[in-house]
Amino acid sequence: MKIKAFQDYYPEELSYCYGCGSKNKLGHQIKSYWDGDETYCRFQPRPEHMAVPGYVYGGLLASVIDCHATGTAAAAKYREENRAMDSKPAFRFLTASLKVDYLLPTPIDQPFEVRAKIKEVNGRKVWVESKLISGGKVCVKGLVLAIQVPENMKFGQPGE
Repeated sequence: MKIKAFQDYYPEELSYCYGCGSKNKLGHQIKSYWDGDETYCRFQPRPEHMAVPGYVYGGLLASVIDCHATGTAAAAKYREENRAMDSKPAFRFLTASLKVDYLLPTPIDQPFEVRAKIKEVNGRKVWVESKLISGGKVCVKGLVLAIQVPENMKFGQPGE
């Protein structure tokens, strides 16, 4: 049986995210999973993700950390409430704050992994610490404050 990623549980109307939305065919389409108390996603950079020859553009790295962290926040909220990820109402999170520290250049010619831990859950706020690892080295660290999207928040249709 194949394990479903957090993003596979997102309602269709909330699946347009550039980082992880299944409805965004031009996006990153990252997939995040639990590994004990940590979460992870893997990403293979492509040539168009280049900053300088041989290395990944920092904005892409921040984007993957950001999106993995908001997915992790949703998964953590489901765990906190002891609910299945396909139960309603659906939890979705948006980024309130993103801090990224670039420690080493990230090679473009190999996949990288983002691993995240929940630092704190406080009501609608979830703090997620991340590290991006490539070739066995931590290249980037991130800290995201994710805020739960209110149930009454209205969304337009893509392109409106």
